[in-house]
This record gives sequence, structure tokens and C-alpha cells, in this order.
Amino acid sequence: MAAGLAFAGLLILAAPALAQPAGQPAPWHLGLQPSVSPVADEVHNFHNLLLWIITLISLFVLALLVYVMVRFRASANPVPSKTSHNTFVEVVWTVVPILILIVIAVPSFKLLYFADKAEKADLTIKAIGKQWYWSYEYPDNGNFTFDATIVQEADLKAGQPRLLATDNAVVVPVNKNVRVLVTAADVIHAWAMPAFAVKKDAVPGRLNETWFRAEREGTYYGQCSEICGTYHGYMPIEVKVVSQADFDKWVEDAKKKFAAVDGASPRLADARAAQ
Repeated sequence: MAAGLAFAGLLILAAPALAQPAGQPAPWHLGLQPSVSPVADEVHNFHNLLLWIITLISLFVLALLVYVMVRFRASANPVPSKTSHNTFVEVVWTVVPILILIVIAVPSFKLLYFADKAEKADLTIKAIGKQWYWSYEYPDNGNFTFDATIVQEADLKAGQPRLLATDNAVVVPVNKNVRVLVTAADVIHAWAMPAFAVKKDAVPGRLNETWFRAEREGTYYGQCSEICGTYHGYMPIEVKVVSQADFDKWVEDAKKKFAAVDGASPRLADARAAQ
């Protein structure tokens, strides 16, 4: 019975959420958000591997507990054993965990190195965390900058998710390696995008690097994932993945709409920043 329930739970958790909309959470869906990047694919594979391992370990420990309760119960052992050492058992329970850790460590390190940085970036974006919004710079496409703040609930348009939509979205071309340089202006933030399997701390005075390659057009949402103050929960991230032609058109419009990094940076009123 226990094994059947555990196996059913494994299938539910390991199965991809096919009905879940890409790029945002949805009610009553289990598991990770659908993957749209190579790093996210590898993260999902590693997650599923660990899920199998931990399930088998849990079932094994459960079986041992049941065996001990039945085999060594007081009624079956009126004279308890005084055995204190068993060389074979001690060797096994030392060697087996080491082998399990090796099985976990090899793909873990491979994934860490793969997700670390893009070897050949097609585009670089700088994300700057501020209390409580994000500023972005596009050094490869005109060196302009803009702020992205949360869209208030009263101003949401059709299709915009509450607490996730921003007034200005990050726009990137599809199937391009995007290097993201992450830093902060005040306290520690974290730039996180679940559909890309990206989460990188934004630390004042430090420049961290991550990357993604979105393989499907659409709008994807994330949030600051480091508790950064009173309005931490109102610091969303919105990324629009578009075709190369649409991206080039957006860049030309953005050069006119937004300020240059070496020019007068747009500033927000205190009341707007505190929303």
C-alpha cells in the first residue's frame, strides 16, 4: 500500500504540467514550470533524477523500519540481542551513501558549470535591483536604460497577471544566448525567472553573471527571490521573447523612448517606487 502511494506520488510530481501556461504559475498545478530553455531542461532532468533517488531511499528506509518492528518486537525477542557491531553492515551503510552522493554529484557539477555563463553570448543585458523595482541596460543595442515597475491591480489589462506584470518588459530575441549581468544599487536582490531556470543574486558592488536561451516566443514572468525589504513581493520581472525582426524594431523604438546610460537617467517619484 505504502509503495503504491509513493509510486503514484512520484508519477504526479515527476510528470510535466502540460496544461500549465508557460511563463507563470497557475492554480492547482504541481511540479516545475514548463521549461523553455536548455538550462531549465537540464534542471528538470536533474530534479527528476533526485526524485527517483529520494523515493527509493524513502521506500528502503520504510521497509527497514517495518522489518525491525516485526522482527525485533518484544514478544518475538524475550531475550534481546546484545550485538553491538556488524562489520558488513557498517561497511555497507558507509559505502552505499558515498556511491549515492557520487551519482548525484556528477550531474550536479555538470549542471552548475553549464548554467554558470554563456560561452558565446549574442546579447548582453544588465539588470540592476533597486528598492523595489528593476532597472535594465542594453549595452549591445544602443546602451539605453529603463525602469520596470509593477503594474498596479487597478491598472491591469486583459491577460496581465496580478503581481507579475510590469510597465516595461525586458525584450529579447528567440533562440539567442542572452548574457545577464546582475547587480544591485542598495540591498541584495535576486533576478529569478522559473521558466528559464535562472536565479542570480544581485549584490551591491558586485557584478554576477548568468544566461538563458529562450526557445519559444511568449511572455514569461519572475520575481525578486531575495527578501529585500517591505515591498519585496512587489518587485516582478517580465520578459518578452520575440522574433529577431520584432526585437530589432523594439530596439529602434526603445532608443527613442528611453534614456541613454551615459545621459540623464529616468528617475521615479518616491510614491511610485514605494508602490
